[in-house]
Amino acid sequence: MSQPRVLIAEDDPELRRVLRRGLAEEGFQPETVATGAELLARADSGSPDLLVVDIGLPDADGRDLCQALRARGIQVPVLFLTARDALPDRLSGFDAGGDDYVTKPFAFAEVVARLHALARRAGADGVVEAAGLRLDPIAHAVSCGSSSVPLTPTEFRLLARVLSRPGEAVRRHDLIRAGWPHGAIVHENTLDAYVARLRRKLRTLDEAPAIRTVHGVGYALP
Repeated sequence: MSQPRVLIAEDDPELRRVLRRGLAEEGFQPETVATGAELLARADSGSPDLLVVDIGLPDADGRDLCQALRARGIQVPVLFLTARDALPDRLSGFDAGGDDYVTKPFAFAEVVARLHALARRAGADGVVEAAGLRLDPIAHAVSCGSSSVPLTPTEFRLLARVLSRPGEAVRRHDLIRAGWPHGAIVHENTLDAYVARLRRKLRTLDEAPAIRTVHGVGYALP
């Protein structure tokens, strides 16, 4: 997983700034939000690879947010940040669907190390299967039946986003957010060109479904 996208939910503005700047310097693609409502909206539309969630957000408990994400089918690894270091608190975070835990105050290097470990773990078991397709994050390829075809990183992210909602239309702006770094200027015809490339690649596979255009909305599979 090259340059993992990290969505950070932290209400302390100084800590948000430190995490965003530091993780960018460590090769991640960080994005920050300050509330649970923002976290749910961004996680649903932005396809992050990793989540860093403060348990004590002003509008929601981070553990409840993690449960809500899991209920939506979002299985992105979650690293909790909290000042609560008692064993029951840590166990409740894991019970809510969290993957790891860092207590405040923490050494920034520990956050980086834990995120790298979560990224490796996600890459090892993050195969996506939907709509008759199998998306392999290690090989960066998509397969159907006995045939497969390699994908570029952008193609991989776009197809992963479409496959995350099989049978549903994924909006164009959601695909742009998933395919390119936050803040990048991407024209809609650029997205269309990438979808056309994906369609050509899928046509080389055995009995692969075609990406459908949902007019006025975006794209869907099958």
